[in-house]
Amino acid sequence: MDPHARAAEPSRLRYFDFLMAAFVAVLIVSNIASSAKIIDFGFSIAGIRMAFDAGTLLFPASYIFGDILTEVYGYKASRRVIWTGFGALVASSLVFWAVRVLPGESSWEGYAGQAAYAAILGGMSSGGIALASLLGYWSGEFANSFILAKMKILTRGRMLWARTIGSTVIGEAVDTVFFVLVASLFGLFGWGLFVTLVVTNYLFKCGVEALMTPVTYLAVRFLKRAEGVDHYDEDTDFNPFRR
Repeated sequence: MDPHARAAEPSRLRYFDFLMAAFVAVLIVSNIASSAKIIDFGFSIAGIRMAFDAGTLLFPASYIFGDILTEVYGYKASRRVIWTGFGALVASSLVFWAVRVLPGESSWEGYAGQAAYAAILGGMSSGGIALASLLGYWSGEFANSFILAKMKILTRGRMLWARTIGSTVIGEAVDTVFFVLVASLFGLFGWGLFVTLVVTNYLFKCGVEALMTPVTYLAVRFLKRAEGVDHYDEDTDFNPFRR
């Protein structure tokens, strides 16, 4: 296989659609979990409480998928997946908003009710968590993909671990700060939790990425062999709004 082989059209690839579907599923589930609960591990480090929104448990997987997509298929293919995920987040937010404004059935009002829905999924339906997620996700994922693609050229495809972790360190920082900041501005998280949520989210996400490096290596090696693709973005237009 030519190590500089250009990425094939996504429609001709065996596993591209599966990765895109898994990527979008991770985004949707993690955003619902973020709105539903804040987890507290019950201890502090350097005076910072180890607590984070529940979506953080799954969300790091989106960066792992993003790294794999960019490493194997290239930035252009990854850009298509990022925009697909963006559209899915917008659609899910609109559905949760429609559910919130539609009248509730009487028995449901008795054991759950509009107040419970607003308390748990209010962020998804009011737009606060959706806007925070969209801004954080869009900026972080594109930063991650851009940095990984550029580092691949600079390292001539070597040191995958440095590229995946290095791009995640930047991408997750952008994502986490945007997400927590916007969510706090909408009142979804108290300002007293701002530093805690930023630090714990960031450390947890980067830690998961580092721990999953062996899995990333296995997935990248398998996909490059199975697809016959190992794309280098030497002539790529990195404008995120290009097709």
